[in-house]
Amino acid sequence: MKSRKILFANFPADGHFNPLTGLAIHLKNSGHDVRWYTGSKYETKIKNLGFAYYPLKKAIDFSTGEPDQVFPERKNHKGLIAKLKFDIRHAFVLRGPEFYEDIRGISESFPFDIMIADNCFTGIPFVRQLLGKPVIAIGVMPLMETSKDLPPAGLGLTPSYTFVGKLRQAAMRFFTDKFIFNDSKKLTDKIFSEYGMTTSKGNVFDIVSKEANLFLQSGTPGFEYSRSDLEKNIHFIGPLLPSGQKQNENYQLPDQYRDFKKRILVTQGTVETDVDKIIVPTLEAFKDSDVLVVATTGGSRTQELRTRYPHANILVEDFIPFNDIMPHVDAYVTNGGYGGVLLSIQNKLPMVVAGVHEGKNEINARIGYFKLGIDLKTEKPSSSQIKENVETILQSRIYKTNVVKLAQEFEDYDPEWLCEKYVDELMSKQERSTRATFLRMIRKHAEEKVY
Repeated sequence: MKSRKILFANFPADGHFNPLTGLAIHLKNSGHDVRWYTGSKYETKIKNLGFAYYPLKKAIDFSTGEPDQVFPERKNHKGLIAKLKFDIRHAFVLRGPEFYEDIRGISESFPFDIMIADNCFTGIPFVRQLLGKPVIAIGVMPLMETSKDLPPAGLGLTPSYTFVGKLRQAAMRFFTDKFIFNDSKKLTDKIFSEYGMTTSKGNVFDIVSKEANLFLQSGTPGFEYSRSDLEKNIHFIGPLLPSGQKQNENYQLPDQYRDFKKRILVTQGTVETDVDKIIVPTLEAFKDSDVLVVATTGGSRTQELRTRYPHANILVEDFIPFNDIMPHVDAYVTNGGYGGVLLSIQNKLPMVVAGVHEGKNEINARIGYFKLGIDLKTEKPSSSQIKENVETILQSRIYKTNVVKLAQEFEDYDPEWLCEKYVDELMSKQERSTRATFLRMIRKHAEEKVY
């Protein structure tokens, strides 16, 4: 494959950055010149991975704090829909032109051939239309594109394929377009018009996905709702997982924990710091029981939890690589981060999930719909809810059976190889088109000289 200049870019959040790292390393090791544009939180890691780093300059760098810290007025917006409308406007739509201005400056010193970005990076349409660069979007969450077969995305609703169900879903899509996405759509159209750009139908996420030359979805069809109108530029590539997720087959639980026959893993995710949401209720539910609870805190209040829960069946750590610990447990309790969910499926591990905001509701709805686990549909589950549903997971075979089946589907995909293949195909097509345009110009010029 011909060496390319590739610029990676991502919406500055962990769930949008981490899944791209394995792919970036693969492309770098294949001989491509790979560089990265994103928030300052990731500068050290990017440089440690061997990539040149470009910071956000004109774009607001909201990787440096919690959303409510970066956008203080967000606290005034209560409820799922109000927060969703605020986030779409301020974290996505308004940042697109800022991303573009930064990348336009980058292209002057690094004339990249292609940009690879996560599917929420709203600079994609600007880079493709104004810089004329091909772009690949990587789907780092469940597919969010509007479909005539599904309820509106963003609300965590599961589909109905009956006649009445489809009518109800059509009404809900109309409602969300009018009352949730309408303001952000008008703002998007206004910004595009100011830049002399063409826009597409649909909300901002529809536009970003349609504007990408290719949309490569992390995951497989078995973890996505069936839709008859899937865009032709969308391809599934299997679970795209962060670098450093190779399984350590030599990992062993400490001796004092090996005799437990039932074991569960609980985490609050990499971003959420409030351990009272999921970790504490899980520890409360199973303390002094015959179930081993392994809790990973991400460094949040670890020692406090160890002191509070000195029980023989509880192990609290800052961090254990999931691919190391997951083969040793029987269930996974989580708020539903996409990367952790894909790892759980890959490790054949059924789940109990509790998360609503930041798109967790869409991920968790699929877990419940496909019976890969149980969706508690809340941000703050009680200890009794967790205990009851974990016990259901441990006793019922249906969840384990479904996860194993999907894990086998995952094995049919090689994400990094597929991504590189699509990069090569897209660039080769682009180069053929450029050559054809050049030849047409030469022929036209020659004909004008003759006449």
